Amino acid sequence: MDTKDYRSDCPISSTLDLIGDKWTLLILRDMMFGAQRFSDFLTSAEAMKRNILSGRLKRLTDYGLVLRVPYQDHPPRFRYQLTTKGAALLPVVQAMAAWGAAHLDHAYDPPPELLGWEPSDHA
Repeated sequence: MDTKDYRSDCPISSTLDLIGDKWTLLILRDMMFGAQRFSDFLTSAEAMKRNILSGRLKRLTDYGLVLRVPYQDHPPRFRYQLTTKGAALLPVVQAMAAWGAAHLDHAYDPPPELLGWEPSDHA
């Protein structure tokens, strides 16, 4: 994102401009659970539409939170992996999961794999 794409210089506002939509943190969550291929993300319980997923993955790649790595030439196919910068969002995702489980009656306890995930595991 170019600096003109941010609403202000406030770090909270700028972070929300990048990851504050309804889907981006779910993509990062799924990556923390091992999702790498486009089809992996489509199986998520939230049923994200293909065009939204494609746009969010491009945005995450453009901003350096995710790498797009080819794994097949014919037809061209790619997998996605967190960069160090993307993995640094781990505490945000973990804190949101813990907060939701503690304060939202319908939410389940976060799986131990999420709470025990370390940035070095995948970045």
